[in-house]
Amino acid sequence: MAEAIRIERDGDIAVIVIDNPPINAGSAEVRRGLLAAIETIGGDASIRGAVLIGAGKTFIAGSDLREFDRPLQEPQLPAVIAAIETCGKPVVAALHGAALGGGFELALGCDGRIALAGTVVGLPEVTLGIIPGAGGTQRLPRIVGIPAAIRMIASGERVPAAKALALDMVDAVVDGDLRPAAVAFARRLGHGKTRLRDCGVPVADDGEIAAASRDALKAGRNRPAVRAAVEAVGTAARLPIDEGLVRERAAFQDLRLSRDARALRHLFFAERESARHPDLAGAMRRTIERIGVIGAGTMGTGIAIAALDGGFQVVLVEADDAALERGARRIADHYASRVATGRLGEADAAGRRFRLTAGTDWAMLADVDLVIEAVFEDLAVKQEVFRRLDAVARPGAVLATNTSYLDVDAIAAATMRPQDVIGLHFFSPANAMRLVEVVRAAASAADALATGLAVSKRLGKLPILTGNAFGFIGNRIYAAYRRQCEFMIEEGAYPEQVDAVLESFGFAMGPFAVADLSGLDIAWRMRQARAATRDPQARYVTIPDRLCEVGRLGRKTGAGYYRYADGGKGRQPDPVVRDLIDRARAETGISPRSMDDDEIRRRALLAITNEAALLLAEGIALRAADVDLVLVNGYGFPRWEGGPVFLARESGQLALERDLDWLAGLSGPGFTRADPTPLLGHTPGRPVPSA
Repeated sequence: MAEAIRIERDGDIAVIVIDNPPINAGSAEVRRGLLAAIETIGGDASIRGAVLIGAGKTFIAGSDLREFDRPLQEPQLPAVIAAIETCGKPVVAALHGAALGGGFELALGCDGRIALAGTVVGLPEVTLGIIPGAGGTQRLPRIVGIPAAIRMIASGERVPAAKALALDMVDAVVDGDLRPAAVAFARRLGHGKTRLRDCGVPVADDGEIAAASRDALKAGRNRPAVRAAVEAVGTAARLPIDEGLVRERAAFQDLRLSRDARALRHLFFAERESARHPDLAGAMRRTIERIGVIGAGTMGTGIAIAALDGGFQVVLVEADDAALERGARRIADHYASRVATGRLGEADAAGRRFRLTAGTDWAMLADVDLVIEAVFEDLAVKQEVFRRLDAVARPGAVLATNTSYLDVDAIAAATMRPQDVIGLHFFSPANAMRLVEVVRAAASAADALATGLAVSKRLGKLPILTGNAFGFIGNRIYAAYRRQCEFMIEEGAYPEQVDAVLESFGFAMGPFAVADLSGLDIAWRMRQARAATRDPQARYVTIPDRLCEVGRLGRKTGAGYYRYADGGKGRQPDPVVRDLIDRARAETGISPRSMDDDEIRRRALLAITNEAALLLAEGIALRAADVDLVLVNGYGFPRWEGGPVFLARESGQLALERDLDWLAGLSGPGFTRADPTPLLGHTPGRPVPSA
């Protein structure tokens, strides 16, 4: 096995190469090698200076997170950086790809930093529930000042090379060959040392520091890592650097083993694992250059924007000119807004608009490689679309439906090529939301699925492979969650109490506020379509239907579970809704009872957990942790809680079994009590229906 660190010579400059694929993670082996290399260089009189550079595609893209759940091995990163700072010879960090977390802290400990154009640098530790622990909170403020360092570190901002140069986070950016430029830079430094620890912290206005801190805490939901980051950066202005470094390291060590950090590491590793699909490993992806999108509504235009941003040629097709014009205008307005806010250059925006072709002639889809249907959520409508596609699309094109709930097998049956049909369930707004459920229908070919996964990644999405069942993973679980919340308002709670409890837990919005936002008629139509197959003995709450029957469809009508003013933004509890709920309870024969916040939170979360276990037992979700990725990235489940599977594993099987029995007793007929062992990594058992 090759060593992770090697020393090469370029005349009187030593080049220390970090070679720990795939991302040169800062492992214990890397740290040991770096420390030994610095000691070697310091003792070699023929060496004038050194360059640190990564092999492959990146510098050090972060620490090896596998080490963080156990005592860290020596030497730890602060010792390596201290050795660089006390070395009598200048050390230059040559950055390319990504220099993040410990990688950028290592660079900050060097005497100079030179970056290849396109490099990204930053200290994103707070996104993993920790703070920089090797001097990042003390050295970065000495370059950019306290307010800017608070904003960067507390948000985990990744800074492109051009911006980093403007902020003096790097000393130079090169477009050509990085290594010779870094060697020349090191040679120019001679024998001098330019340590950031010796620099003062730029003076900043107390009000500006307070504003940056306040904004960071608000944006970061006041999580422990954000609070610790703000405090640690603040010490850089108040304390000698050695004392600041000690305090920073202590905070880092405390946070490293915290519940937030463990939950966020769980999601990090879950995301890496979600990309592995052994059954698709041999499948050749189909070549995709042109993407067709059918439907120029909000979802269709969002998908089109995502495809344009991914570098694809896009053909947008609508049924009539008026709808097409509205969709084209929506896309144009999006790019105009991006340019106006400085998030996209005019040339880039023009290039993306140029790659869009829009029209009402289906013949335009004849040469596309992938078609994504984004029309009305009605099975008959979608089947008609796929019948027409069968006659138009070229052989071998992937045909994808963006359905949220419907049976992909039934949609595929409308074609003569079901092997080419998959689901690509985007979340709204499709250009912004990261999650895509890639749905495997019964006949979906492996190469079609592999293509769907690859295209989703190119769009910057997180694709999760799911089986074909009502609602797939996300909407199936969300339906169970919402249903349990409806049980609770039938029993004695009111919508505003349920929403407040779940928003306090960390959801961006409670379930009833979400229903108002999306429109109550959407779920109403779905319930009507499924009414004939519903178990007549199952518990059914009529309150949502009654709201729709009196025209309270949510924000778009100014009233749903809440009433809305100010253009539909400000929600207010409505006595009319309370009266409607009270009458529904009376007609059902339910005597309302007081319900505390703990019961509301537990029941809502257990409903999610129970449905997740059922999905795993049925094989709809392939991995337990995939459920967490779907809920966190598509449904606002708080990241720092790790997801329902993480919570279940934290609870343990005995407590979970007891809690699910309690939930089944409260939920009544029609509730299927799951065996939770699939969530815990055990062999799935049989679902147990409740009485």
